[in-house]
Amino acid sequence: MVISRTTQVVIVGAGPAGLLLGHLLTQDNIDNIIVERRSREHVESRVRAGVIEYGVAQFLRDVGAGERLAREGLVHHGVQMWFDGRRHRLPLSDLADGKSIIVYGQQEVVKDLIALRLASGAPIEFSAEVTELDGLASDTPSVVYESQGDVVRLEGDYVAGCDGSLGISNRAVDPSALGRMERTYPFAWLGIIAQAPPAIDELIYARHARGFALYSMRSHSISRLYLGIDAGETLTEWPDSRIWEELHTRLATEDGSPVQEGPILERSIAGLRNVVVAPMRVGRLFLAGDAAHIVPPTGAKGMNAALSDVRDLHRALHAWYRDRDARLLDGYSELALERTWRAEEFSTSMTQMLHPYSDLPFESEIQLTRLRQVFSNETIATVLARNYVDLNSL
Repeated sequence: MVISRTTQVVIVGAGPAGLLLGHLLTQDNIDNIIVERRSREHVESRVRAGVIEYGVAQFLRDVGAGERLAREGLVHHGVQMWFDGRRHRLPLSDLADGKSIIVYGQQEVVKDLIALRLASGAPIEFSAEVTELDGLASDTPSVVYESQGDVVRLEGDYVAGCDGSLGISNRAVDPSALGRMERTYPFAWLGIIAQAPPAIDELIYARHARGFALYSMRSHSISRLYLGIDAGETLTEWPDSRIWEELHTRLATEDGSPVQEGPILERSIAGLRNVVVAPMRVGRLFLAGDAAHIVPPTGAKGMNAALSDVRDLHRALHAWYRDRDARLLDGYSELALERTWRAEEFSTSMTQMLHPYSDLPFESEIQLTRLRQVFSNETIATVLARNYVDLNSL
């Protein structure tokens, strides 16, 4: 059975970007429907980023999506960078006009936004597989999806592709109309979630001769830890004992290792890469978040960049539906890409500075020199701190 439906904005994807855009449009009384191929349970359990910039956190609070974030998020005024066997602290707030970051898991943002969506009564379709984007160059683009045995053709004025790098949105466009630039790294991140209290109340970025490590947290009782490993390694090569041993080694300083062990609740391996798709608008399709760009997680910019895309796209749609002013819609891609490249540059710089190349001693010495400059030159430290805290609001 084929069902026809209409709305004003069709949103493909119920990650942070799609959910926030739906929330903002609903507040403006602009009809929208969110279509997500995964189940609600799956979407709410996906563990991703956990650092939220100052300006992005403030924006979430301003639009009514930050109540639990403000109550439960962990405010950090600095980050630790450990190298040369010593501890170094970057005082973010001191260098960035008092601003801070908040550690709050992406899945928690998703839960908050889904709760707001359901409370509003605005439609959201889970377990709905999008099979086609049609008529993107026309005035009535459509999204075709399958749900509960039915085929639904959903027509709208615009389509927002917020379905990530593996979604249909950026694959549905003629490759000649959409450029793709990509870089891959020879290492990956092995990430774990452990039932163990954080050893310190700030993030720790560690550069050790054996590789990179990151110590972060999700709550006062749950730690989130990462090891830089070679691309191509598998989880079977990393039993619990090896993970903990390597974390102790890489996070050790003159004061010993701060790592608190506990049961490992989840584990995964993710490759590191940069991706930029341009332009971020093709006809009536607008791309946002991972559908348009991916950054290495070292700079903590992925979710922040996605939500900033949505902030700009919402303003553009708001101007169009309120005043029939298309200037912001026409300028969306250029504006978003300018910010995207800043996030790509910062994330690349952080990645290259903190991941040692054991077979390239020249590169390793360059990395150490860069790190030492951060803590010997206030100008360099200030630039890093401001980009880390609030790049997507600059």
